[in-house]
Amino acid sequence: MKKYFLLFLMAIFAVSCSKKVEVKGKISGANPLERLEIIESSGVGTLPLVNLGLSNNGEFSGSFDAPKNGMYVISFAGKTNMIYLKKGQLLQLSGDAQNFPVELTITGDAKANNDFLKEAQKGFETYASKIQMNELIQKKEKDFIANFDKIKDDIYKLIEDNAKKFNATDDALQYKKEESLARLLGLLDGYEENHAMATANPKFKVSEDFKKLKKKLRKYNNRLIRNYPMYREYQLNKLNPDFQKYVATLPQNPKEQPLLSEVFGNYLKTRKDLSSTEKNYFYAYVLAQSDLNFMNVKHYDKIGKLIDENITNSEIKKDLKALQEVLMGYKAGTKPNLSVMNKEGKSLSLSSLKGKPTLVLFYASWNPNVAMTTVPVLKEVTDFYKDQLNYAYVNLDDTNEQFLKTSNALLKGFAGTQYWVKGGINANAAKAFGLYGFKLPSYIILDKDGKLYGRPYFNLGDPELVEALSKLSGVAAPKPAPAPEIPQMIVPDAPKK
Repeated sequence: MKKYFLLFLMAIFAVSCSKKVEVKGKISGANPLERLEIIESSGVGTLPLVNLGLSNNGEFSGSFDAPKNGMYVISFAGKTNMIYLKKGQLLQLSGDAQNFPVELTITGDAKANNDFLKEAQKGFETYASKIQMNELIQKKEKDFIANFDKIKDDIYKLIEDNAKKFNATDDALQYKKEESLARLLGLLDGYEENHAMATANPKFKVSEDFKKLKKKLRKYNNRLIRNYPMYREYQLNKLNPDFQKYVATLPQNPKEQPLLSEVFGNYLKTRKDLSSTEKNYFYAYVLAQSDLNFMNVKHYDKIGKLIDENITNSEIKKDLKALQEVLMGYKAGTKPNLSVMNKEGKSLSLSSLKGKPTLVLFYASWNPNVAMTTVPVLKEVTDFYKDQLNYAYVNLDDTNEQFLKTSNALLKGFAGTQYWVKGGINANAAKAFGLYGFKLPSYIILDKDGKLYGRPYFNLGDPELVEALSKLSGVAAPKPAPAPEIPQMIVPDAPKK
C-alpha cells in the first residue's frame, strides 16, 4: 500500500512540476498549409517554441516546454495575439481563419486567466480614457501626486475585482498589476518632463517628495525591465537623446565603420547610473534589432566577442548566442552535426557528406515558396553543375509519411539524396541546428570535407552563393547576358527661321 501511495505522490509531483503546455484546437476555414506558432514574449532572443501544422479540417495539437508563467505570442497567417500561459496547462483554442488569432476562443486551463486579463484591460482602457491628461499635467505637484495615488488605487482595485470575478491565479494578478505599474511610471515621467512647458514655468523642478514617490515605485524597475518588453522599450527610448549626443562626440569618418552594437556598448559603459539588468536588456535589444543578422556573417567572431564583453547575465548571453547561430548560421569551417534519415530509414550526420562539395536544401511541404519558386530554380542549378556537386534535400515535415509524399511529388528525378529530420521542424535536433519555420527554404554549402562553407543562403541567385558554388565546383556560373544596346535617337535641330 505504501508503494502505491508513494507512486501516487510522485505522479502528482510530476504533473505539478511539468513545464509542458499541451495545445490543441481547431481553426475553421483554415488553409492546411498555414502553421501556428507560439513564442515567449519577454525574452531577448525569443524564437518559436512550437510550430504546429493543421489537418484538412483545421485541427491542430502539440506541446512545448514553457520557460515561465507569463505572456506568449500566438502567430498564425501573419496575424498575432497575446495569451497568458502557465507551465503544465492545457491550452485549447478555436476560431475562424479570417480573424484568428486576433479573435479567438480560449478554453481549458488557460481560460480563467485570459478572461481576467481581457476584462481587466478593457476596464483599464475605459478608466484611462476619462483621464484629462493636459489638465493633470498642469496641476500643482501636490495635487498631481494626490490624483496619481487615486488613479493607482482605482486601477489596482479594478484589477483585483476582476481577478476575483474570474478566479484568476495569483501570478496572473501580479502580472497585471506590474504591467499597470509600468504604465503609471510613464505618467510620472510625463509630469516631470512636461509640466514646465505646460505651465510656462521653465524654472520648475520636481520636489523631493516627488522624487521619493518615483524612487519608491522604481524599486520594481529591474523586474519590469526583465518581464515587460513594452516598459523595456519605453526606457530604452528615453536614452536615445543622450545616446545621440554621445555619437556626436565620436570621430567622424573613421577608417573602419563600427557596428551599432559596438558603439552602443561603449555608450552604456559611460552610464554609471544604469543597473546591470538595464544594461544587459538594453544592449541585447539593440544587438538583436541591428547587427545580429546573416548579412553580418563576416563579423561573426566580433559579434560573439561583443556579447561576451557587454552581457553579464548568463541566461541572456546564452539566448543571444543561440539567436546568433539561428540568424547568422554556424561559423564557417564547423561540422554540421545534424542527424538526418534517408528514405530507407538509415540515420547519418550531414557532416558525413564528403568527397565533393554539397549543396544542402532545407524545406517543408507547408512552405509556399518551395513549389512555386525554389523547385524550378533548383532544377536549373542541379542540371548546370551536374556531378561536380553532391545534392542533399533535407525535409522538415512533421511525419515520415509526409516526407515521402512531399519528396516524391516535388523532387522526383532530381540528382541527389532525400533526407528527413525525424520529428520535423519541432525536433530538438532541428532547433539545435537553428532550423525554424521562418528560415525555410534555405541553403547551406558543405566543402569536400563536410564542413560548412560560407553562411546560410535564402536565394539560389544570391551572388555569394553563386560565387561559392563556382569556386568549389570549378565550374564558372554563366554571367547574365548584357542588356541589348538601344540605338540612340538623334533629334535634328529645329529649322532656323
